Amino acid sequence: MDSDEFVEAVRKENETALSRLGSSKSLYAATGGEMEPDEVFRAAADSEHAAAETFSEWADLETDKDASELFSDIVEIETEHYETVSGKVDDHDPGEIPALHDYLRGLDDTRERLGGFVGRTLASEKSKTQLTGFFTGQADPQSAQVFRDLKGDLDEQLEDALELLAERCESEDDWEQAKEAASGAITAAYDEYTESLESMGVNPKPVC
Repeated sequence: MDSDEFVEAVRKENETALSRLGSSKSLYAATGGEMEPDEVFRAAADSEHAAAETFSEWADLETDKDASELFSDIVEIETEHYETVSGKVDDHDPGEIPALHDYLRGLDDTRERLGGFVGRTLASEKSKTQLTGFFTGQADPQSAQVFRDLKGDLDEQLEDALELLAERCESEDDWEQAKEAASGAITAAYDEYTESLESMGVNPKPVC
């Protein structure tokens, strides 16, 4: 397996979860049904803050020098993301740790962290697309561009993580270990999405 095959395998195994995380219901779930710009920015800021905290923790704990440096670089980007998004709301106070990041913080192996990061990034790409679409629908092209730019940073992060993961995976078992962590991250995000919608009496499955 190589990095391209790895991403394709993760996408395929989590096709349903990723599809639903990319639906309009994902913002509804993240905001508790409060689909107003301020609440959408607040939910996005919560996510960016959690990401910066998670990867800062990884950078400090990681014994693999290259991985530690990668996570440190990502922290800088995620901190900038948080400052950008939180600047759109007054006195942002981060909420509870999202289930996705609670899961990621439980990973302590380099390959698992890199795999988990890939899963997180695939899920985050879906949310960034929805955020862009939301503000486009609000006739707020400037805010839509903010999230379009943030999604562009995710593409670079994913490429860097996959490059290092390929160097650290020497066998199919190594790739499988990373893939399980990636799927675990996506599942954590999807389960929280499902629970949030069901708590509001909303069916998380699309209506055909």
